[in-house]
Amino acid sequence: MNSMPEMLTWIIPALPLAAFLMLLLLMRPLKIKSNLNGYVSIAATAMSFFFSTWLLVNIVQTAETKFIPGFSWLSLEGAIDIQVGLIVDSLTAIMLVVVTLISLLVQIYSLGYMHGSKSLNRYFAFISLFTMAMLGLVMADNLLIMFMFWEIVGLCSYQLIGFWFHRPPAARAARKAFFITRIGDFGFLAAILLIFNATGTFNISEVHSLAASGVIAGTTITWACLGIFMGAMGKSAQFPLHTWLPDAMEGPTPVSALIHAATMVAAGVFLVGRMYPLFEHSEAALTTVAVIGAITALFAGTIALAMNDIKKVLAYSTISQLGFMMIALGLGSVAIAIFHLFTHAFFKALLFMGAGSVNHSTGTFDMRKMGGLARPMPWTCATFVIGSLSLAGIWPMAGFFSKEEILLSAFNNHPLLFVLAIIAAFLTALYIFRAVFMTFGGQVQSRFKPHESGKVMVIPMSLLAILAISAGYFNATGGFLKLLGDDHTHSWIYGIFGVLGHPLAWASLLIAGSGIFLAYAIYQRRWISSRKIARRFGFFYTIVFHKYWIDELYEKYLGNKLLNSGLFNLFNKFDSKVVDGTVDDVARLNLNSSKILRLVQNGNLQTYAMAFMIGVAALALMVILVN
Repeated sequence: MNSMPEMLTWIIPALPLAAFLMLLLLMRPLKIKSNLNGYVSIAATAMSFFFSTWLLVNIVQTAETKFIPGFSWLSLEGAIDIQVGLIVDSLTAIMLVVVTLISLLVQIYSLGYMHGSKSLNRYFAFISLFTMAMLGLVMADNLLIMFMFWEIVGLCSYQLIGFWFHRPPAARAARKAFFITRIGDFGFLAAILLIFNATGTFNISEVHSLAASGVIAGTTITWACLGIFMGAMGKSAQFPLHTWLPDAMEGPTPVSALIHAATMVAAGVFLVGRMYPLFEHSEAALTTVAVIGAITALFAGTIALAMNDIKKVLAYSTISQLGFMMIALGLGSVAIAIFHLFTHAFFKALLFMGAGSVNHSTGTFDMRKMGGLARPMPWTCATFVIGSLSLAGIWPMAGFFSKEEILLSAFNNHPLLFVLAIIAAFLTALYIFRAVFMTFGGQVQSRFKPHESGKVMVIPMSLLAILAISAGYFNATGGFLKLLGDDHTHSWIYGIFGVLGHPLAWASLLIAGSGIFLAYAIYQRRWISSRKIARRFGFFYTIVFHKYWIDELYEKYLGNKLLNSGLFNLFNKFDSKVVDGTVDDVARLNLNSSKILRLVQNGNLQTYAMAFMIGVAALALMVILVN
C-alpha cells in the first residue's frame, strides 16, 4: 500500500468519531431535534463504509498484511513504549465492512423507528461513538489500545441499552450489562498484564511471534488465553456470562440489531480470532472454547423455545449462534467462525428489524398477542421469513453455507461436539419458525389495525434480505475462507448446487426441515397442542421457561449474599472511611487553609505592607542566625 491508502485507513474510524463530536459539542447545544442529527451520523458512517469497502477490495487484490505505524502514546525511558498503530489484514477488512454496513442500515432504519423520540441527538451520537469504538477495536495493533476501545464499546452499550433510562427495566438492564461484562473484562485485563509481564510488549504481532518461538511458557499461554476468552465470554454472552443479553432487549430495537449483528457480541468472537496464534499453542484453552461454545449453543436454543417475547427469542438465538462460532474457533477453524459471523450479521440484523417493524405496527413484542400479520405487512413478513430460513440453515440461504462449514469441521474433528451442534441446529429451526407462525400465521387480533412500515424501514430490511440470501456465495469458490488463510478445501460446499452431492448436507437439511415442520404442525396447523406438550414435559418446560433459574441465582443469591457478606462490609468501610475519608480530609484542609489566607488577603494595603515588613524582618533574622 502507498501513503494515500494508509491515510484513508485512519479516516475510517475518524469519521464516526467526528460525527460523535459534532453531535455532542455543536448540535446538542443548538438543541436541534430534527432528523438532521441522524443525517450527520449516517453521512459519516456511509463514508466509512465506502473506504472500508475500498480497503477490502485492496486486500483481496494484494493479499498482504500491513502494519500501519501511528504515534507514540506513552513512552517511559527504558521501561515501556506504547505505539498506537493499525493492523490491516483480511480479518480487519472484513470486520470493517460488516460493522460499517450494518451500522449504516441500522441508522437509516432508525430514522423511521425512532421518529418522534426525544434525545435523538444523544441516540445518534452514541451510535456513532459505538461504531467508532468497534472499528478501533478491530484495527488496533496493540492489546492495551484494543482494551481501551473494548471498554468504550461497553460504555456505549450501557448508554444505548439504557437509552430510555426513565423506564426502570431499561435502567436495570443497562446496569446488568455493564456489571456482567465487567467480569469478563477483568479476565481480559489480567491476561493483558500477564502477557506484558512475560513478553515486555503489548504489540499483538510481537506477542504472536514470541509465542511461536517458544519464549512464552506453555502455562503462561494457557492462563493468558483463558483470560482472553473470559473477556470474549462477557462480550459475546457465552454461558455463564450470558444473562445480560436477553435483558438488553429493553433498549431500542435498532440498538438490539446493531449489538447482536455487528458490534458488541461480535467483539468477543473477533478477539479470539485475532489472538488465535496464541490459542493454537494451548490445547486446553481451545478445548475450553469449543466446549463452552457447544454448551451455550444448546443451552440458549432450549430457552428460546419457551420465550414469548419475539426479541428475546432472537436474543437467545444470538447467544446460540455465537456458541456455534465458538465451536468453530475451538476446533481451530477461525476462517469458518468469521464466515458464520459474516452471514449471521445480515440475517440477524434483518430479524431484529423485522421484530421492530412488527412492534411499530402492533405496539407489542408479545407473540401471543400477534398473529395474521402476513397480509397487512407483506414486506415485513417476506423479509422476516428470508431471515428465518437463513438462520435455520436452509439451502440456498447464506446461513446454510456457513453453518455447514461448522458442522463439517465438528464432524471431522469431534463427534460429540457434532452431535450437540446438530441438536442445536434442530432447535434453531424449531424456535425461529415458532416465532414466524405465531407472528404472521393465524388470524389478526381484533385489538390491532396493523399496517406496513414506511419505506425508510422497509428498504434497509430489503437490502439485508438480499444479503441474507447471497452472502454465502462470497465463498462460492472457497474464496472467503482462503482470504482468511484457510487452505482446506471442502469442494462439496462450494458452489450453489455442489453442496447437494454430500450426505451431510442432506442430513442437515432434513434435521432443519424437521424443526420447521414441527413448528408448522404445532403453531400453524394446530395438529399438536402446545399446551399438551408443555404438560407432558412439564418439568423440562418449567426449567427452560425460568431460564434454568440462573438469573435468580445471580441476583437473589450470589448478589445478596455478596452484598451482605462481612468481606463486602469490610471493603465498604475501607472505601468510606479510608478512601473517601482521605479525600474529604484533603478537601477540608484546603478549605480551612483558604479561610486563614482569606483573613490575610483582605484588600487592606496597610495589612499587606505590615506583612511585607514582617517577612523581610524574618528573612533578615534567619540570615543572621545562620551566619
